[in-house]
Parts: sequence; C-alpha cells; structure tokens
Amino acid sequence: MSNEIHAAESLMGLARLFKMAFDGADLTPLGQSLIERAGKNPDDTNALLDLSILLQLKYSPEIALGVQAQALGIRTLYHLPARRANAFRLLAIMAPGNIMANTPLEFLAEGADFSLDMLYIGPGLAPPPALPEYDAVFIALCETTENRPILEELMKNMDNWPCPVINRPADILKTSREAAPFHLASVAEILMPASSRVGKASLAEKTALETPFIIRPVDSHAGHGLAKINDLHEIPGYLETVKDPEFFLSPFIDYRSADGLYRKYRVALIGGKPYACHMGISENWMIHYLNAGMTESPEKRGEEARFMADFETEFGERHRAAFNSMYTLLNLDYLVLDCAETRDGKLLIFEIDTGAVIHAMDPVEIFPYKVPQMKKVFAAFHDMLEKLSNEFKRT
Repeated sequence: MSNEIHAAESLMGLARLFKMAFDGADLTPLGQSLIERAGKNPDDTNALLDLSILLQLKYSPEIALGVQAQALGIRTLYHLPARRANAFRLLAIMAPGNIMANTPLEFLAEGADFSLDMLYIGPGLAPPPALPEYDAVFIALCETTENRPILEELMKNMDNWPCPVINRPADILKTSREAAPFHLASVAEILMPASSRVGKASLAEKTALETPFIIRPVDSHAGHGLAKINDLHEIPGYLETVKDPEFFLSPFIDYRSADGLYRKYRVALIGGKPYACHMGISENWMIHYLNAGMTESPEKRGEEARFMADFETEFGERHRAAFNSMYTLLNLDYLVLDCAETRDGKLLIFEIDTGAVIHAMDPVEIFPYKVPQMKKVFAAFHDMLEKLSNEFKRT
C-alpha cells in the first residue's frame, strides 16, 4: 500500500463536486471519466475517492462506500493544495463514511486558501504514514455512532503532536444529541430540549409519551426521517415509513415569530466568536434552507441580508452570553449550530455539530449579500488557525 500524497491527476474534492451538483450539472460524464481513469490505473486513488463522493451525490450510498473503501485500502492520505505558495498547512484527521461523517473542511479551504491534507483512520486501514510538518491538526470526525469508537481511541493520542490540535475528540463527543443538552443545561440563556434514545420496538409499545414531540432516526441529518408527532396514534404509521432501528425523541418547541412565520438560523462559532451563515424563513416548522422559498422571495432575502449585515449588533449581541457559555463549556474552536429564538428571548438550539456545510455556492445575482458575509467567515477560520499555531509556537 502507498501513502504518497501526490498522484498523476489531482483530487477534485468534496467542495468542487458538491458545487457542480448544487448547480444542477449532469455528473454522469464526469463519473464515466473517473471510472475510465481508475480502470486504466487501479492505483489512481484520487479518481476513486472523487468517484465515491460523486456516487453519494447521485444517491448511490452503498456503491459509493465500496469505492471509498477501495481507495482507502490503497492510500489513506490525500492532498488539496492551496492556490498560493507558503500557505497554511492543515492536516485533517478523518474517518471513512458518507459525506456527513467528517467536517467538510474543503469548503473552508477553498474560501480561506490553506493547503489541506486528509488522513483517514479507522479499523482495517493502514497505520498513518510518516507525515510532513503541519501548522495545525484538525480532528474532522463528527460525532456519529460509527465514529464514536474512533474518537474514543483518538483521545489517547492527542498530547504528542508537534502543533496545535483543533477540536479534540473528547469535546467533539459533547455534541451528540444526548450529550449537548446536558452540557448546556446550566446556561439560562439557552434552551436545548433533551433528546432520549428509543429503539423501534420500544417506541411501538409507548403509551404515555407527552405530545407533540419531534422524532428522528439516530445519526440522521438534513431532515431524513424528521417528523412531529401530535398524537400517539401517528407512531405506527411513522414506523411503517421509516425503517431505522433507533430514534431520538425531543419535545417540540413552538418557535413561531409574532407574524406566524418560523425563522431558523445557521451560525458558525469560530474561536468562540459567532458568525452568521444563513437564515431560513418558512410557514413550516421544519425549515431547510433549500425549501424555505428564499430564492423565490425578495422579502425573505431582504430579511436575511439585514440579519447578516446587523448580526454583530443584533442577533449576535442578543445572544452573546449564550455563545460565550457555549464556547466555554464545549471547548470547540469550530462548530456550527442551527438555532432559533424563543418567544421569551432565549437561544433555541436544534443541533450542534462540527459537520454542517457552510458555503458560498448560492448564485451571486440572487444572493449578492452572501459573498461578503462568507468571506468574513472564511477569513475568521483562517485567522483562528494562524492564531492557534502562533500561540503553540510561543509555548
């Protein structure tokens, strides 16, 4: 097995492929080209890794993970260069899995322009190779059922790196749906409803749950299997359509604003400072940015633009104590939260993780205010990397 970083043809990577899919490009010709490359050269692991990402984007997860395993069986270290010489050198420690398994640092690397090496670790993979020098190491594994044993094993080996380690495994584990409400329960300015984990058989037999409540499969994101149960008689029908073996239940909090609309915010906390990433406005409690009608509504986009422009003096200032407490308690230099505001002014947190996508992919002609805002976010991430690296060198 080889762990040479560079290959004949460079890696395209998640951000570039995701952007193509986001723009509605036909990925079939590219997929065929990657298959032909891998056929001609079975050691072309860049082609295999890109193909695995493309297959996930085309909703072929099982085939995608098989192709990824083939690539990682040959090489576990991959490289995305910066656009300029002498750029910051970041090593990401990653786990095999789908595109939600790791922090999507490629989007940040494109915006902040640092070189990114990605080292995959996990059961059955070759031991890490002799590594070059880096300015920092980022633990990119997200908190998932599959990643938890790897994170727990990594906790034993965090004190020997000759550079700063960002987002340590023990702190990443605090972001689980069960753990995060526990860690933040003491913060008066935050409301994060507790989540209880229930097996499918046990859920089918429940007769004394308080409604309404939110249900979602364990490890689900992006709304997969997410539903509001208003009456216990709805549970059998839900279980018929969602086949996962375990679920999280949490109380439903009605977070409608005075005008009857729901507003959900995505905020990145970088080095303890919050940055606006997007805002979705909808008539439906289950808000996803892509189905909130933002593209179709100048009024909604105008409100999002004001949210971003006034974030430091408005939303960020209102919830400054909550963000400060979150940073202190979770001890993560990079995390993303989806949140809202309760009617009594608390920060209502739906989810905290290190794996949510923050990006600058939206069309500039429709969302002109997003590019300057995301430049702030990317610059903040780069500044955080430089600050931690410089502090480490002084110690």
